[in-house]
Amino acid sequence: MSFSISGKTAIVTGSANGIGLAIARNFAQHGANVMCADMDEKRLAEQIGEPKEDSNMRYFAGDLRQRLTIANLLSATIDAFDQVDILVNASRQVLQSDPLDPEDTSIETMLEQNLMTSYRLTQQVAKRMIKQGEAKEEGPVGSIINLSSIAAHQTRPELLAYSIASAGLEQMTRGLALTLAPHRIRVNAVAFGSVMSASLQGAIKDNPELRRDIEARTPLNRIASPNELVDAVQFLASDGSSFVTGEVLTVDGGRSLLDPVDAPVH
Repeated sequence: MSFSISGKTAIVTGSANGIGLAIARNFAQHGANVMCADMDEKRLAEQIGEPKEDSNMRYFAGDLRQRLTIANLLSATIDAFDQVDILVNASRQVLQSDPLDPEDTSIETMLEQNLMTSYRLTQQVAKRMIKQGEAKEEGPVGSIINLSSIAAHQTRPELLAYSIASAGLEQMTRGLALTLAPHRIRVNAVAFGSVMSASLQGAIKDNPELRRDIEARTPLNRIASPNELVDAVQFLASDGSSFVTGEVLTVDGGRSLLDPVDAPVH
């Protein structure tokens, strides 16, 4: 079975940098039409560039926490490519939490940014996929992939909000997999460990010991590059995983096998 995504159309959120950008570029290189979505319009323009008439890579800038922006993103994708076959919810944020501070709003922020935005966008994209599937008697209709974290199964008070949002995202993945299965739409997630994202790069710059701490607690003894998540996402996006739904694929270098209590937070 081929892992090809050529000719399919994908929306990838959080694609102005890091993991989202790596996924979007990989999809485009493998023949998919890609709509890159992010709040950072300047960064999108720098990385994606102004689209040519025959370009298979476009961008959309806006705050996807707003329902109207979600509708506009979907409309822009249909206008550009006529359909949507793949959604990758790669937009995510990591905040520290203080569980005993009544003024700490990290849980509200994480739930809105990492969970609810993905949920609302998935609802709208799924409706479009269902409509497309009505004209298709058999075969797969769509694939939705959420980016989660091994923090969903770890108990770290300093990452309480992020862990709660990640756990919610994985339960959302399973629930929507059952809801959308009759429509031949698959929903899966990729849970990752330490990846050299923009946030982790900044943390390591401020604390050089952090890299060594992470590597010492990862069986493969290194931090993943964003590109190392790409193949896992492409597998779930392709028809090569046509009988896989409701699954959370862990890509963490074996770190969750150890889960020491004093492990660094990234």
